[in-house]
Amino acid sequence: MPHVLRDTSGRILAVLDRPSAGGTEEVGQEDPELVGFLARKGPTSYFDLLRADLEFIRVIEDLIAVLLSRGVILITDLPEQAQEKLLRRGSLRRQFRDTSGLMPEDEDVL
Repeated sequence: MPHVLRDTSGRILAVLDRPSAGGTEEVGQEDPELVGFLARKGPTSYFDLLRADLEFIRVIEDLIAVLLSRGVILITDLPEQAQEKLLRRGSLRRQFRDTSGLMPEDEDVL
């Protein structure tokens, strides 16, 4: 669990991986203050990294779709769990597009 060092007003100053003699406090990894602190620190925030991961997942998903459509690979060439995940994501994306109206029809492939 992370440990935080706070200033006199209670704001997080530092995050440590273990207790410190400076009077740290143990917090959960999902603690909103901790997440906010990490999101504001460094040239790349936690949320920037998360956004990049999600965008990259979409690139991989589109690549697999292209390979499948060209017959380079078959869906059955993939492990069963990968097949299930791809089909589930595609289904969720279609449901979201159909019910929310937020994703244009041509959003299927980047």
